[in-house]
Amino acid sequence: MHILFCPDSFKDALSAEDAAHAMSRGAVRAAPHCHSLICPLADGGEGSLDALIAATGAQRHQQTVEDALGRPCEAAWGWHADQRTAFIELAEASGLQALADHERDARYTSTYGVGQLFLAALDHGAEKVLLLLGGSATNDGGAGMLRALGAELLDAHGQPLAPGGAALADLATLHLEGLDPRLASLKVEAAVDVDNPLLGERGASAIFGPQKGASPGDVKQLDHALGHFADLAAQVLGHDDRDRPGAGAAGGMGFAAQAFLGATLKPGIELLMQQAGFATLLEQADLVITGEGRLDGQSLAGKTPIGVARAAAQRQTPVIVLAGSLGDGWQACLQEGVTAAFALADGPMALSDALPRTAELLEARCESLIRLWQASRP
Repeated sequence: MHILFCPDSFKDALSAEDAAHAMSRGAVRAAPHCHSLICPLADGGEGSLDALIAATGAQRHQQTVEDALGRPCEAAWGWHADQRTAFIELAEASGLQALADHERDARYTSTYGVGQLFLAALDHGAEKVLLLLGGSATNDGGAGMLRALGAELLDAHGQPLAPGGAALADLATLHLEGLDPRLASLKVEAAVDVDNPLLGERGASAIFGPQKGASPGDVKQLDHALGHFADLAAQVLGHDDRDRPGAGAAGGMGFAAQAFLGATLKPGIELLMQQAGFATLLEQADLVITGEGRLDGQSLAGKTPIGVARAAAQRQTPVIVLAGSLGDGWQACLQEGVTAAFALADGPMALSDALPRTAELLEARCESLIRLWQASRP
């Protein structure tokens, strides 16, 4: 029996790779001769870099860059030499989790460090970048990244703009002549799990700004500033990308990736599965076990378990989801190829008690599932 273990990470508890191995240990206790196929996955958000490196064997590099507030930090990125491809996770340089609650202010945070990671990849000879969008602390429309790559963003007095999205309201001149010439031949694919436009009620500022410290007044200010940035970008580029699906991802980084880097935006789980060779592993599997921290109705928007289930359904391979919790609307996932879903907790427990036990709980659930699976088979 071949079992494919392909979870996402369990936030604040286990990486996708550690979760997959915990699942496998439990299954092997129940069926010592089963064959475990390990395939850590992610949907493009935080943790996707770790999953990609684990799944592809890419090299991990560290680079000193600026964090979202301009402070030096160490950011990881991946290098797949055979593919001449760099894996860049926005959250490594400009992530929300790196900021304390009182430091989160979407008006001033910047993606400058992401641009520095692009430069490191270009210095390595990258011909392609897989950009992982999600977990950002920023709302600057990718302006910081552009500055790091050589663009000039100037106010009416010819002075460089201050970092952050709010300063874009004062943008008077956008010079792209200084952009690193190597970008012209760089292929960029961006992994996203949202389809929001840049502006408006579903835009970057309105939907994602509040979790990054933006007040209702800040949201209006940022939306106006991004709109002004989009106006000037359209004049300079000759095309307007503000309404394209995914433009609002990661505080407008989806907009910058498409407009200035010519990026193709794709659902994160599809890109991750492709890089991990998921289709080949699925062909061998009799059963698929996936999971993540929470399964609910929102998971249908492109979360890992649903991407896995939809792919497995085409081969009529059963899929079991193990989640830290099952939230409102999780039953809709049963219409997307999920055979069954289970919560991990073995009794009433606080999140603070459950997190340290995640590996143990995954092992126990998988052992029970495989015992039941074996009993049900002829």
